[in-house]
Amino acid sequence: MTLKLLGISGSLRAASTNTMLVNAAAKSFGDSEFTFADLNLPLYSGDIENAGIPDNVMTLAEQIQAADAVIISTPEYNKMISGVLKNALDWVSRTGVSPWTDKPVAIMSAAAGRSGGERTQYSLRWAMTPFNAHLLQAPEVLIASSFKAFDDQGDLIDEQSQAGLDKLMAALRKAAT
Repeated sequence: MTLKLLGISGSLRAASTNTMLVNAAAKSFGDSEFTFADLNLPLYSGDIENAGIPDNVMTLAEQIQAADAVIISTPEYNKMISGVLKNALDWVSRTGVSPWTDKPVAIMSAAAGRSGGERTQYSLRWAMTPFNAHLLQAPEVLIASSFKAFDDQGDLIDEQSQAGLDKLMAALRKAAT
């Protein structure tokens, strides 16, 4: 059976190292039906919600629900998760689908700073608490100075980071089966 893997990057930037990290994680995860989520969603507003959940929000909720496992990589913006990622979590919580329940989720981060996004992972764990997802606790994958960790093709070239990523993806695969 081929597992369904969903990748979520908390950054919309074209050259995002978090998007590169999601792709490296999917490659490390191995054989799967991989889907990359689109977080280019409208800002949450009760007025928009009252008019009907946007189609792209429902698509995201359905992708999460259909996945056997989810990878989330987030940048660190002012010691927290990005607004893009928080907005997506808020929207999905309003769909009535509850797709996160017991879902195996691996979180990671790539950041320009020296901590590699340590605080953003902590804030993401808090943000995910209401959803009752199965968040893997270890190993932690924190890519510091992320602009140096990938080559021109977007491949992860830091061997220590790759080793940690491989361990995390093996744990995610195990949790998904």
